[in-house]
Amino acid sequence: MTPSEVKATLSFSDDSPSVELPIYKGSIGPDVIDIRKLYGQTGKFTYDPGFLSTASCNSTITYIDGDKGELLYRGYPIEQLAVQCDFLEVCHLLLYGDLPDGAQRETFVQTITHHTMVHEQMQFFMRGFRRDAHPMAVITGLVGALAAFYHDSTDVHDARHREIAAHRLIAKMPTLVAMAYKYGLGQPYIYPRNDLTYSANFMRMMFATPCEDYRINDVLVRAIDRIFILHADHEQNASTSTVRLCGSSGTNPFAAIAAGVACLWGPAHGGANEAALNMLGDIQKMGGVEKIGEFIKQVKAKDSKIKLMGFGHRVYKNYDPRAKLMRETCHEVLSELGLHDDPLFKLAMALEKIALEDDYFVARKLYPNVDYYSGIVQRALGIPPSLFTAIFALARTVGWIAQLDEMIADPEYKIGRPRQLYAGAPRRDVVPIGKR
Repeated sequence: MTPSEVKATLSFSDDSPSVELPIYKGSIGPDVIDIRKLYGQTGKFTYDPGFLSTASCNSTITYIDGDKGELLYRGYPIEQLAVQCDFLEVCHLLLYGDLPDGAQRETFVQTITHHTMVHEQMQFFMRGFRRDAHPMAVITGLVGALAAFYHDSTDVHDARHREIAAHRLIAKMPTLVAMAYKYGLGQPYIYPRNDLTYSANFMRMMFATPCEDYRINDVLVRAIDRIFILHADHEQNASTSTVRLCGSSGTNPFAAIAAGVACLWGPAHGGANEAALNMLGDIQKMGGVEKIGEFIKQVKAKDSKIKLMGFGHRVYKNYDPRAKLMRETCHEVLSELGLHDDPLFKLAMALEKIALEDDYFVARKLYPNVDYYSGIVQRALGIPPSLFTAIFALARTVGWIAQLDEMIADPEYKIGRPRQLYAGAPRRDVVPIGKR
């Protein structure tokens, strides 16, 4: 952080002395006012529910400009990374700060590839779950359990331990997600193969069986790889903040990532793509494209509980750059599979066009986000909606671990401890039970 010559002066209307606060400038983005000494100097806290105006950390990983609709990983635009790189190159970028050269890429890919198997006893651990358990419940348990199987990489204060844990988590998440899927189906687990790429390996573990191997389709593999890239990191969102807060206590990396998985499970966070697909399904049941106008009226009705899912974003006040890429991928996948007449995709395009031209949504800057199209793509790939959030968790793992590593290595980091505005009863004395 670079301190600014300009200072912020906080004055009070009750004649309390004013306070001068330092301002820091980032490389890009808004300046931040340093309020760390505010309580010591004034006895007052700031109040910011949902952290709408609070920077919780100093980071060099991801930058979002919500007004421009811009997303950068380590300075690189997501549009360039999604088209010119594969997921493991992006993982290297997020973990180490730079895209790998040829030799670095080969070494990194080999490292990840040889960590993809999970301990054989994980299969017995899986048997404790009901067959109809939600995949996210299973994944939360499996990721947390990794600390019980890999004791040699649980010291979060050891840089080498954190690196090994990062490699293991990135490598094993596709295996764990595929295992959770197969377990729910009652099918045998498919072991990873070292001669396949990261994303091809995942697709094979998902859809191969002992009776019939999975035929690698480059278009479909590239689609899942792009989904991984687009979801790899997204600044200080709810799950990333959870990982940082959890990790700030000194817990092991596997536990911190399990906390992130649990947070991501919420429908307002990782479950949005499933919700968007369900919304399109509901409109289809109403009558399809011809009923979009009626649906829009229901959304705009006063006190309506019906929401336009897949539109709008807490940060983006412009078209989500990931949504444009996901829309292109959607076209490619449906074309490859001969599903371009897919009614849900036609409905999605028609709804997008109407919503983008409607003054109600334009005024509120409700543009399509990445969740709007990713559900359709995953559905076309054969991935069930119940697994969508697990795919999200798989992709976001590298961002979580990079953020955790950055926080632990920051000499200014402290255990997270938000304060509060207390509005409860003032001090009172206990009355004996016979007099209450």
